[in-house]
Amino acid sequence: MNVIDESGILAIATRLQRLSDQIRKDGFQIYKAHGIDFEPKWFPVMYTLFHKPVLSVVEIANEIGYTHPSTISLLKELEKEKLIRSKKDKIDERKRLLQLTDKGQTLVGKMQPVWDVLKIATAEMIDTENNLMRAIEEVEGQLKEKSFFDRAAAQMKRV
Repeated sequence: MNVIDESGILAIATRLQRLSDQIRKDGFQIYKAHGIDFEPKWFPVMYTLFHKPVLSVVEIANEIGYTHPSTISLLKELEKEKLIRSKKDKIDERKRLLQLTDKGQTLVGKMQPVWDVLKIATAEMIDTENNLMRAIEEVEGQLKEKSFFDRAAAQMKRV
C-alpha cells in the first residue's frame, strides 16, 4: 500500500482521478480493439450531441457538467477532428450552435455496439457491496446541498 492509499479520505480526489485515468486508458484500448480512433474524454460531448443534435456551448457545458473553459477545449479538439461543426444562431449571432458532422454521426454509429459492451463491463465492475454509481450520486447530491468548500470553511470555524 502506498502513502496515498494509506491517507484514506484525505486523498479522495487523487484516488478518483487515478480511477478515472485507468478507466479512460482502458476505454481507449477498448475503442482501439474495435478499430475506432476515439479519445474517451470526447465521450460526453459526442454522446450529448447524439441525443440532443443541436446545442449551444453553454447548453453542452450544462449537459455534461463541465466548466465553460473545459467544454470549449473539448469542442476545439472535436472540431479539429471534424467530428462536430458549429454555426451561428440565426436569432442570436453571438451564440454558436454545435452539431455532429457526418463523420461524427458515422463514428457514433460505430461506437454504439461498443457502448453496449462498455455498459455490461462497467456494470460488472461496479457491482460491489458499495455500488460506486449510487455512492457517486449520493456525494453529488451532498455537494448540491453544500459545497466541499463551505463544509471545510465551517470546520475551520470550529477549530
